[in-house]
Amino acid sequence: MAFLGKQYKYESEENFEAFLNAIDIPAEDKAKAALYRPTQLLEKDGDTYKYTTIIPQRTKTVTFQSGVEFDYEIKEGITIKSLFTVDGNTVTQVFTDPKGRSATFKREYNGDKLKVTVTTSVWDGVAYRYYSA
Repeated sequence: MAFLGKQYKYESEENFEAFLNAIDIPAEDKAKAALYRPTQLLEKDGDTYKYTTIIPQRTKTVTFQSGVEFDYEIKEGITIKSLFTVDGNTVTQVFTDPKGRSATFKREYNGDKLKVTVTTSVWDGVAYRYYSA
């Protein structure tokens, strides 16, 4: 797990705007999400992981255990279920809203590269985001 402790910075994306158009979020949130290009960091301490996203305005850290679902506040007052699964160099995160809709972010680490594959239950497409350490 050589990727642990490395900061991965956003480089590019494919089809992400189409993903945002497919999910049911307010227009102002969609505009913010389109500009969201965080640096990502994954750390491990025993059985617990810390996933940190860094943007100029703030740093947000989520602590989780692989395979254990938890409540995740995506926006003040809006909570959904989140489940991270760590399998070798792949970290998969599944969000599920109260209506049963889901979005999956599959992070594949390969050396100094990170590829995030984004899918959702409400869209047949696939989006990608690319990062480098």
